[in-house]
Amino acid sequence: MRVLLAALALVLAGPVHAQDKLPPAPYAYRQLDDPAQEARAKALMDTLRCLQCQGQAISDSDAPIAGDMRNQVRLRIAQGEDPEAIRAWLIERYGSYVSYKPKVDALTWPLFAAPLAFLTLAVIVLRKRFAKGRVA
Repeated sequence: MRVLLAALALVLAGPVHAQDKLPPAPYAYRQLDDPAQEARAKALMDTLRCLQCQGQAISDSDAPIAGDMRNQVRLRIAQGEDPEAIRAWLIERYGSYVSYKPKVDALTWPLFAAPLAFLTLAVIVLRKRFAKGRVA
């Protein structure tokens, strides 16, 4: 039974390993010919997170998915698409985590409101503490 499970695991793992065997996308490591377009692509790529590395922008990552994302960004910029439209497409495809500049929406507003709420709470606590100190 163990041998059968091991064989099944190897068969199912084949496509996963095959993904890294594909050649890189054409614009994964090659810049656009137009310097203005490349500058727009680079500016956008600096604000997009690599889904595999999670701590690097796709412009700095050597992960295969980052290369694919760089390729898509450069191809779409070369076709004249707006960088914010490309960002929206990537967010739709991969989720808002892909962007270093998340938009405030129903899911993210607590992240933006929490620091303000903590600051307000700290001011209230400190005022009460100092007010008690003056009375005593």
